[in-house]
Amino acid sequence: MTRLWTRDDAVAAAGGTSEQDWAATGVSIDTRTLQPGDLFVALADVRDGHDFVSTALQAGAAAALVSKIPEDVPPNAPLWVVPDVLGALENLGKAARARMSGRVAAITGSVGKTSTKEMLRAALTGQGRVHASVASYNNHWGVPLTLARMPANTDFAVIEIGMNHPGEIAPLAQMTRPDVVMITTVAAAHLEAFDSIEGITMEKGSICSGLTAGGVAVLNADIDQADLLMSAAQTAKAKIVTFGQTPGTDYRLDRLRIAENTTVGEARAKDDAFLIKVASQGEHFVLNGLGAVAVATALGADLAQSLCGLGEWTPPAGRGAREVICLDPVETQLTLTLLDDAYNANPASMAAALAVLASTQVDDDIGRVGKGRRIAFLGDMKELGENATQLHAAIAELDALEQVDTVHCIGPLMAGLYDALPIEKRGRHTQTAAEMVPYVRAALDAGDAVLAKGSLSMGLAQIVDAVRKMEHAEAKAGVR
Repeated sequence: MTRLWTRDDAVAAAGGTSEQDWAATGVSIDTRTLQPGDLFVALADVRDGHDFVSTALQAGAAAALVSKIPEDVPPNAPLWVVPDVLGALENLGKAARARMSGRVAAITGSVGKTSTKEMLRAALTGQGRVHASVASYNNHWGVPLTLARMPANTDFAVIEIGMNHPGEIAPLAQMTRPDVVMITTVAAAHLEAFDSIEGITMEKGSICSGLTAGGVAVLNADIDQADLLMSAAQTAKAKIVTFGQTPGTDYRLDRLRIAENTTVGEARAKDDAFLIKVASQGEHFVLNGLGAVAVATALGADLAQSLCGLGEWTPPAGRGAREVICLDPVETQLTLTLLDDAYNANPASMAAALAVLASTQVDDDIGRVGKGRRIAFLGDMKELGENATQLHAAIAELDALEQVDTVHCIGPLMAGLYDALPIEKRGRHTQTAAEMVPYVRAALDAGDAVLAKGSLSMGLAQIVDAVRKMEHAEAKAGVR
């Protein structure tokens, strides 16, 4: 494999000392996923990475980045010793950014960061060597780790940047030095740490502070905070490119058609009309995909190729992935549709997920109930501040709820929604997902469509797993 970091290059980039010679082909912070040849970074987070240095070296790590020498490693172990492990990782990331000559995009937003990052990766695939964040590695260690893993010959880098508190985005953006930034949207999220939506907007807009000279800011023109975002981009002397459905938008979505497994839009970039497609249901996916195409074009990619690449993208597990669960290996028509959106939730993403559920096809006359139903299992949305109960209750007012038959509520905050729901739509209310799991099988039938959505800490993945366990073993194995 190609060398990513030699000892001399790493020490020159981030300081410290390393007595043994080594060369790394990757960078890892987790011994469970470490590959032979990786540089193991002993970060201190929930657990102190120094406790796992010996395990990492036994698993084939090329070296370990440490701030102290663990007692259980041999004296000749390949250690790179620095005063501050995170600081060294940050410097390694900055050095990786400095040595690459390709183009860099950075994405933030209250909703859709990870999905849009993956859409952009898909759009760029085949048009050069692409490096992108893994999963949701978008915080104070995830961004420098992603940069440190970036090969020097990368043509396109896609970096996701997130935040929980004020002042987090700008330093990460300045470390990344993107040529193009994108802000998917601004919504009520992390309100416990911010006074208002305007405060969240300014934090998201601070991503523009990291732009390189002549950089481009791709902004959502449809949101109420668009002017504030444009002001932040103007302050950074960025070229502004807008996307959305608003008249006069640079990348404008004119029409939308949602099919069973696909959403297709008719769009326009100035005088060029084109079709944009994603292999999933959801207006929000197409709108963010349109923004991703605008980013790809600003990076120098070909529009037609980007649209083809985007058409191959599907949502990952936990972020709107769609599965058909076959309940019988013989009567193969006995299925239900699962929408797995259990990874995260805030009011905007909850509304988008319920809109997808409302448009999902159900099948009548195939189950014991006789009528296909749309059923939602919804968990608490965290970090919404003092108005959290009201924000949960407001879900009952969404237009999409008219097409949803039953809503099961999980968590103390979801009691607000449960009380606001019409009686005929109320399912069960439990404090935890584990308490809801025993009722899942009885609540569902062939022909139904079921959504699981909630903040990650609410454990809605348990509901998803319970639905998956309804699939007949032979049907799952492909026996028909």
